[in-house]
Amino acid sequence: MQPAMLDAAILEKLISAAVAAPSIHNTQPWRYRLNPETVTLEVRAAPERALRYADPMGRALSVSAGAAVFNLRVAVAHFGWDPVVRLLPYRSQPDLLATVRLAASPADRAGGHDDGHDDLYDVIWRRHSSRSPYSARRLPARVLCDLTEAARANGATLWLADPEETAGLLRLTAEAERRISGDPRRLAESRTWIRDTGPYGIPPAALGPRDATGRLPMRDYLGPRPDGRRGDDRPAAPFETRPTIAVLTTDQDRRTDWLRAGQALEHVLLLATSHAVRASLLHQALEWSDLRWSLSDAHPAPGHVQMLIRLGYGPVGPATPRNGVAEALDRHH
Repeated sequence: MQPAMLDAAILEKLISAAVAAPSIHNTQPWRYRLNPETVTLEVRAAPERALRYADPMGRALSVSAGAAVFNLRVAVAHFGWDPVVRLLPYRSQPDLLATVRLAASPADRAGGHDDGHDDLYDVIWRRHSSRSPYSARRLPARVLCDLTEAARANGATLWLADPEETAGLLRLTAEAERRISGDPRRLAESRTWIRDTGPYGIPPAALGPRDATGRLPMRDYLGPRPDGRRGDDRPAAPFETRPTIAVLTTDQDRRTDWLRAGQALEHVLLLATSHAVRASLLHQALEWSDLRWSLSDAHPAPGHVQMLIRLGYGPVGPATPRNGVAEALDRHH
């Protein structure tokens, strides 16, 4: 496919694809710039939307940005260019997390050519978290193999927890949820991202029901009320008795690994969506350094856990809002 000219309409589609990526609490902690001389898109951190208490090291922010980078790769390839990615290209600009250069020809591919995932472009707009109960139907082996390969292609590892490992992961998630509900600063922070209006945060309708059995520790963004009652009025529903939990890990735990993990995560989520598999992310235990360390003990293979992904078949669920291109793209610098 011959690349099109990078006009305003295509630039808007590229940024829209990037913004459609998942981010912790739907904070969308990124902004974009185009360098017209090199036809390179810059992915920069938006520190004003960082989570001071839930994500003090910026790991989740970097994973979120990595997911946006993967969407950019897919969209750039869709329009006929070769996306050439560099992670953390300049030490002097720590907020510059990645660049994606639109290479126009095979001869211009040096250092990081992307094979493209054109078949996933349309999926970008359909993918979103589903926090509803899933059915008891298990994922076919070929689908799990596809997801595992997707993670590996991006420098990460994805493994499926067995029933004993799943129980351990859910215990750690429940412990993290208990800690969060007792931490006024973290609760106040998460409450600010439950919003009925606006392009950021999570609308109450997208939170999904609570698990009536208590087996699956779903995040309570609002926490207990002053009288001790639950802070939300979500209905209770029975969730799956044997949840499918996939664990995404990287060999190292540097900022570049977090960005790679985000790309792997989004590749996995888009592929899952293409197979009509729903997903939601269990992030609570990753927000406590000791619990995150314990997550790694659930499996004998070495690696640093970057995300727990609940997979299954169920309702699509409502989507969270996204910022507009005009706000996400920094046209003047």
